[in-house]
Amino acid sequence: MQTAWGDAVQGLLTFRGSPTRSWYGRGPVPLMPEVLWRFPEKGNLCSLSTTGGRTSNWCGIGWTGQPAVWERGDNTWIAVGAYDRGIHLLDASSGLPAVNPFMTGDIVKGSLTVDPDGFPLIYSGSRDGHLRILAFDRADQLTELWSLAGDQVNPMMWNDDWDAAPLILHDHLITGGENSWFHIIRLNRSIDNSGLVTVDPEIIFQSPGWDDELLAVLGDNNVSIETSVAVSGNTAWFANSGGLVQGWDLAPLGSGGEPSRTFRWWMGDDVDATIVIDDDGFLYVAAEYERDTSRSREVGQLVKLDPGKPEAPVMWSLHEDQTLPGGIWSTPALHKGVLYVTTNSGRLMSVDRISGEILWTILLEGPLWSSPVVVDDILIVGDCGGYLRAYSVQQPEVEPIEIWRIQIGGCIEATPAVWDGRIYVGSREGGLFAIGER
Repeated sequence: MQTAWGDAVQGLLTFRGSPTRSWYGRGPVPLMPEVLWRFPEKGNLCSLSTTGGRTSNWCGIGWTGQPAVWERGDNTWIAVGAYDRGIHLLDASSGLPAVNPFMTGDIVKGSLTVDPDGFPLIYSGSRDGHLRILAFDRADQLTELWSLAGDQVNPMMWNDDWDAAPLILHDHLITGGENSWFHIIRLNRSIDNSGLVTVDPEIIFQSPGWDDELLAVLGDNNVSIETSVAVSGNTAWFANSGGLVQGWDLAPLGSGGEPSRTFRWWMGDDVDATIVIDDDGFLYVAAEYERDTSRSREVGQLVKLDPGKPEAPVMWSLHEDQTLPGGIWSTPALHKGVLYVTTNSGRLMSVDRISGEILWTILLEGPLWSSPVVVDDILIVGDCGGYLRAYSVQQPEVEPIEIWRIQIGGCIEATPAVWDGRIYVGSREGGLFAIGER
């Protein structure tokens, strides 16, 4: 059974909740839900951002956008990055700010991470080119303690954004950047004589997340890392926008050595979804369909891999609707013997984890970029019609009954967080919502 991220802090602290990226929160799930609050109470979380030479107004919270929710003393707090360029810390009971936000220089995409070892720290990227460590033990303000610029590597292969949710293990920060590099940073966290948290980070390992063989077969330099690194045992797993799936052995870090790549396999197209790892160590990898390569047509857009067979790891593969652009942007969810998958074309699917057989499919308003979550045998999915939906999946092989839906508006690209009877989810409508029972 997949579990939370240790016991030092009670909460859903990073994208998909655990090093294997396969834990979705703590129930109960509300059965008669309504909107309890919206943040902000008035107005929208919006700002201008430029991509591909085009400037547009971005609103709300988008992909992957999962809030972090955790208990601090007698309170429950929420941290989330938004398209107003802010990193916000909220009181979960009211949705009101616990402290003033930290404003970055551009929109905050992806999901942030709260320190799992009890240090009052938040780790977050931004499209402004910086990965940051913020402290929340200073009065009234999130405070930057350290940052890393995405353009400090050479060569920087794509851009300087940071979308991934960093993983914190044994005082190390492990992440990939859209600069296309794999980064490991020793944090050196401590509490000073005045009782405030401090960090003294050291970059101990950086490596290109691509190789010459990949660049030759792609014919372009879109090899950014937008997946959040997953860890199983001593191996870190990630993929890049060139479709290269990799495993890196972290064991040498314990004796002052450097990680080494132990697994390499080419998916054929852009992998932005995070790799999911089950209890047996098998990998589930979802890809987009954008380049229309012969390899992506051969492999498909969803595979189960056996890392113990690096020369022939594919256990099964599935093809999504191969219209351009297509495939899968969301991260699949593990539950009992199935994998729940949402697709750009609007399909919600249950896939048998042993055979790869599609057990059932439900069509929703796409694109479905919000990653599905399962808590207490209830599957929760957001769609682009602005509906958050819940399905009973006690029998995962049977097409489920929709037990409720609630419309919050906008396109729900962000991933919901479930905690103690509430669901916290952002939308391109412009805000973050708490959904529960009064």
